[in-house]
Amino acid sequence: MFQAATYQNGFMTEQLKDAPAHGLTTIDKLRMLLDISKKISRSLDLQEVLNQVMDTLDSLIPYDAAGIFVLHCVDKALLPEGEEPCTFKAEAVRGYDIDELSDLHLKLGEGFIGQVAVRGEPIISHDVLNDPVYINARGKTRSEMVAPIISNEEVIGVFDLESDELNAYSEDDLEVLMMLASQVAIIIEKVMLHEQLIEKKRLQGQLEVARQVQLELLPPSDPQLPGYDISAYKFPTEEVSGDYYDSVAIYDDQLAIVIADVSGKGVPAALLMAFLRASLRAATHVGYATHISMAKVNYLLWESIERNQFVTAFYGILDAANRTLSYSNAGHNPPLLINEKGEPRFIERGGLPLGMFRETRYYEYFLSLEPGEMLVLYTDGATEALNPAGEEFGRDRLAEVVKAACTLTAREVIASLEREVLEWTDGLGATDDVTFFVIKALK
Repeated sequence: MFQAATYQNGFMTEQLKDAPAHGLTTIDKLRMLLDISKKISRSLDLQEVLNQVMDTLDSLIPYDAAGIFVLHCVDKALLPEGEEPCTFKAEAVRGYDIDELSDLHLKLGEGFIGQVAVRGEPIISHDVLNDPVYINARGKTRSEMVAPIISNEEVIGVFDLESDELNAYSEDDLEVLMMLASQVAIIIEKVMLHEQLIEKKRLQGQLEVARQVQLELLPPSDPQLPGYDISAYKFPTEEVSGDYYDSVAIYDDQLAIVIADVSGKGVPAALLMAFLRASLRAATHVGYATHISMAKVNYLLWESIERNQFVTAFYGILDAANRTLSYSNAGHNPPLLINEKGEPRFIERGGLPLGMFRETRYYEYFLSLEPGEMLVLYTDGATEALNPAGEEFGRDRLAEVVKAACTLTAREVIASLEREVLEWTDGLGATDDVTFFVIKALK
């Protein structure tokens, strides 16, 4: 008769482990399951955990071959036509011939493993050769038992046991296997959550670096131009985005200015912003007119970026001697002009965003900036800022705030706009980056 199990420091002694599984009582098996659970819960290495399970499994249920197969799925849109999005990967196996295992490419619904994955119900086959569902992956197998590994009501894998004998597995064996599969599911989920946490921290670190680099690309101080008070500022959210502004002195009395908004967020938007900056600065130094610069940058972007990416941009050259702004607008928010009487007007002139089409044509416009007038450039993070009721800040409210602040300095106008947006959002701030570029013609 089988001797009782003894424990030392929470581990089962070899006396029980080496005993034949059919001699175990229900209590003995439960103790072994508890022992396995304790062991595997100490590790966050999935491969180590699954190997520990397989090494201990034979003490509970005899087998000639066994495997833990985890379901791996990818986005179907990323696959060639006809390829299945979900396949099984053998994470831990015992008793299989390498050639037999390499030939096993089961999909959902195929064989015992595929059927269990689809239905979420276990299977016992007392004679696999008489079962039409069976797919021969091992020549000696005569009976098989398969249990689903379920996490959050979804099958994430299967537990497969095979025997060279007929009628090798009973309902009691299946019950034990199901309990063990539930423990394996918990550990797999725990490991995956841990890996996701590590990946999240890694990405957050990369995003913070990208954000700092992005901020470093902005001008360190406000530009100086005779007869004008100019200020620009970007109020970033925690995410990396594509808001961008810049100013480049061409001559003592000419200044190139730009404000832009790259579609999307994250590292791709930050990289595209850096590319835009380099392209526009190169065009500025060559001395192209604004519409020529836009056309050349548009082609470079069209050639380099994904089709779902684009950039809205306002690019102009301010001539202090002639008090004239020559500019081109590539789909960016209409600039707000406040005349000397304090009357607001949005300048609705422009073309398509950059990078959308190869041969987009842009036009150069001219705007006189007389003493006492003010031009406000902005990104849609300001006008699309939402209050608690879900209403946008909007262009009309933007014009009202600027009109009320028209006697202030350019920097103070920006501060006033920031306060109003913050108050509108009930102190939460905009969900997208907000950038302002203010040009005041001095009297």
